[in-house]
Amino acid sequence: MSSISQLLIENNPHSNILETAGKLANNTGIPAYVVGGYVRDIMLGKPSNDIDIMVEGDGIAFSKQLAKELNINVTVDYDKFGTALIPHPEVGIEVATARKEVYDPGSRKPKVTTSTVEEDMSRRDFTINAISASILPDNFGELYDPFGGIKDLHKGLIITPLDPDETFSDDPLRMLRAVRFSAQLNYNIAPTLLDSISRNIKRMEIISWERIRDEIIKSLSTEKPSIAFYHMKDTGLLSYVFPEMDIMSGVEVIDNKGHKDVFIHTLKVVDNAAKLTEKMEVRFAALIHDIAKPKTKHFDKQKGWTFHGHDEIGQRMMKKVAQRMKLPNELRDYLMLMTKLHLRPITLAMHGISDSAIRRVMAEAGEHIDDLMMLCRADITTKNPKKVKKYMGNFEKVETLMQDVKLRDEMRAFQSPVRGEEIMEVFSLKPGRDVGKIKEAIEEAILDGEIENEYEAAYKFMMKMEIT
Repeated sequence: MSSISQLLIENNPHSNILETAGKLANNTGIPAYVVGGYVRDIMLGKPSNDIDIMVEGDGIAFSKQLAKELNINVTVDYDKFGTALIPHPEVGIEVATARKEVYDPGSRKPKVTTSTVEEDMSRRDFTINAISASILPDNFGELYDPFGGIKDLHKGLIITPLDPDETFSDDPLRMLRAVRFSAQLNYNIAPTLLDSISRNIKRMEIISWERIRDEIIKSLSTEKPSIAFYHMKDTGLLSYVFPEMDIMSGVEVIDNKGHKDVFIHTLKVVDNAAKLTEKMEVRFAALIHDIAKPKTKHFDKQKGWTFHGHDEIGQRMMKKVAQRMKLPNELRDYLMLMTKLHLRPITLAMHGISDSAIRRVMAEAGEHIDDLMMLCRADITTKNPKKVKKYMGNFEKVETLMQDVKLRDEMRAFQSPVRGEEIMEVFSLKPGRDVGKIKEAIEEAILDGEIENEYEAAYKFMMKMEIT
């Protein structure tokens, strides 16, 4: 049997935790393993922030003992599932009782019973997550891989340990996890799984929108999110989890005039955003920025296809989407704002720029102005290099003018901390040019960095001035 003991110890910041847990398990006479994603990521050479420990015994009791060994006073227990979380300051630690889960057809919650490591591995979602390694001192790092997960890691394949219909029926969220792992790891999904997803979409009805939302966000956080959403589209999963996106696809042609496929364009924008930033909020904004285009699509004999008002209507649509997905209010407001404003910088670049127009956009976007400009850059999906150069040049012009307007406004608002009335009182001056010269001297000293922009420093500077 192969071992990953070296991988678990060498250059692993969590090796001490694993060894401590293994010694404790050995002393209490129960088998203990590190399992699932932690083993997978270690074997892929990727960092992991969550340690999943499984014991063939009382997981909650073991977690309390382990927490004590790690000098942690509390655990978060889930008695029904035989699991507990240890709030370690550096890494998430979950301790679970080896278990099997049986789902009733209409229930979101399984019936849980204790089991062996073999049975526990069989209930895992995918073979690449059904790998465990012993943490007992005598066989530390010894692998248990009953379903060929290591082979599938090398092949870059996502496949279930058991029949996919059974796996997905038991926990339908696994269908979203499959497409997310495909994007996260750049792995292929087995054709049998894709077929099974298409057959089991209705099972998603038992899954809470909070769990669906979290998986969508995780998919957006991958290196190339489009992979997940293309899989959702192809299997029919998107029609349930995001119907507003599902209807984006397709091109209608009238009088030999068509329009770009909004769905394909959207996913290009999402991938562009993923290259520009790791900020999930910007990527989410890219996903929904054209959400209203299907509703606003109109054919004009002169102009061809138009989507007038899709920014404003999209903003209103996002309110309903956010409600359904249980998005936090802050994220909801952000996405509504980005949807509403995503055309504004483009319009500025195309139709001329005035200081007042720039101020209005900056004022509306507020602290999110940089995110808005990033979204606009991501929205350039043309493959024509001349158009790309033109559009990028326009955005750079807008950004430069934004900085200029901001600086001018700041300078206009800038005044000496010492007011004219006080200057006149101190130096027994009447209103006039001399007062202005003193204020100007103070302001120049602040701008040159000679003094801080605060009252005491300005006053001391003033009192050292020679007044003639």
